[in-house]
Amino acid sequence: MSKTDLSTLLLKWYDLNGRQLPWRVKGGAHPNPYVILVSEFMLQQTTVKTVIPYFERFMQRFPDIDTLARADLEEVYLYWQGLGYYTRARSLHTTAQIIMKNYAGKFPQSKQEILKLKGFGPYTAASFLALAFNQAETVIDGNVTRIICRLHHLTEPTDKITDKIRELATELTDSAHASDYASAIMDLGALICTPKNPLCRQCPWNKFCQSKNCADLEKIPYKTKISKTEKNGFVYLIFNDQGQIFIRKRTEPGLLTGLYEFPWSETHLYQDAINTNLTISHIFTHIKLTLNIQTLLKNTPPTKGIFINIAELENYPLSTLMKKVINTWQKHN
Repeated sequence: MSKTDLSTLLLKWYDLNGRQLPWRVKGGAHPNPYVILVSEFMLQQTTVKTVIPYFERFMQRFPDIDTLARADLEEVYLYWQGLGYYTRARSLHTTAQIIMKNYAGKFPQSKQEILKLKGFGPYTAASFLALAFNQAETVIDGNVTRIICRLHHLTEPTDKITDKIRELATELTDSAHASDYASAIMDLGALICTPKNPLCRQCPWNKFCQSKNCADLEKIPYKTKISKTEKNGFVYLIFNDQGQIFIRKRTEPGLLTGLYEFPWSETHLYQDAINTNLTISHIFTHIKLTLNIQTLLKNTPPTKGIFINIAELENYPLSTLMKKVINTWQKHN
């Protein structure tokens, strides 16, 4: 069977079985590229199920690119909190401002121009152009990599065969129906060709898959494992006599820049702090961070920051790490 026939089978399957998502349309490009922009940034390293409620809430507050560009970044963080990877929120906000300033609110449609925008890499650019403008771009994410490797029974580590995977994926891409094809192959990976217990009998490519009856099916694709680095430290809940808690805005460069936090460090900052014997752990991509929760009484801010009532914390953008800290402490106090 030809590659064109495979694409046709997939599109027919998608027409009947593709997911209904709040940022998706079938039958061509989305009429509003802004919808695709927001969804693509939210979906980076985050599951569809997690993103949906955040997307709907975000779009209610920032319904168009002009509204987002004019918004204060701190408010954008507030509507993003819980999704993690806050650099995405900063990049999305910056991109909105660039498009309003440099392109009069009109989205550029060339890959060269798209890649100049903040937060766009090769994958996001390809996905955006395919979904927003039906351009013949090949979208390769984890789902697509898994499908291609299983379809052709590629058993080398994926980081060694990236060019081969891209070549094979490009050959299958339906250039005339790029938007639907991009959604279709991602849905095939999410619904059928799953990492564990794939539903091979329901796959439109079942007859042509070289891995379907192989013992190593669930091991494909083969990936080079990256070990996690473990770090430990201390986080300080600092209270004043009124029972208010101290927070500061993080200015250090990194994933959490611009968010509010309780003071924390890998070294002990306050020798008079009380050890609560409570700890929390959080994973940052390849780093596992474990923090011991300490409490401290001070009536003047120990550094640049403010004292607020605990109930007011919901008005400030906190990272998931800091939410874990305060929730763990409140659960035991």
